[in-house]
Amino acid sequence: MGHPRKHRKKYSTPQHPWQASRIEEERILFKEYGLRNKKELWKMGSMIKRFRDQGKRLIADTTDQGIKEKNQLLTKLSKLNLVQSDAIEDVLNLTINDILERRLQTFVYKKNLSNTINQARQFIVHGHIGIEGKKVNVPSYLVLKDEESLIGFLPKSDLSSEEHPERAKRDEKKIKKEEKKEKNRDKLKDDRKKKGKNYKK
Repeated sequence: MGHPRKHRKKYSTPQHPWQASRIEEERILFKEYGLRNKKELWKMGSMIKRFRDQGKRLIADTTDQGIKEKNQLLTKLSKLNLVQSDAIEDVLNLTINDILERRLQTFVYKKNLSNTINQARQFIVHGHIGIEGKKVNVPSYLVLKDEESLIGFLPKSDLSSEEHPERAKRDEKKIKKEEKKEKNRDKLKDDRKKKGKNYKK
């Protein structure tokens, strides 16, 4: 019998555990994205850091291997709809919000399949949600660009009926407020990219 593979942590914890500004930022993200614990947040943060570190390294790498890795990274991020262009510099502008927006839990809520972000998590964990008819019960699953329109209730789920009491429509004012908030975030992201390009010039 072979030795079991050693499991390594896929995230890094904060160097300063009692940083007030970071704690406040985490509190806001917890509420907005319905996260269960800090480990979920740290995993997403570590993932973004890996992407950015890889992007920084590949910008200066003009070797054949570097170009190959650059294309692989951009293809991967493009499939996740995290970058909109072929510019490797865009990878450096990625934030933790960008990756949290790709979680299945976020999509279920924003597609109005649930009344709250926490209810979206409940629906997923309880096996009511699927992608193209296949059950996905992991709230942190990162949705591919091609899968966005395929998210919905599974046919066998009681929630597939629009008459189900748990499927009450969210308040229109609340939805508009959330859409406005998302537009403002996109604007800030675009401004960040422009500043980065001006700085490089």
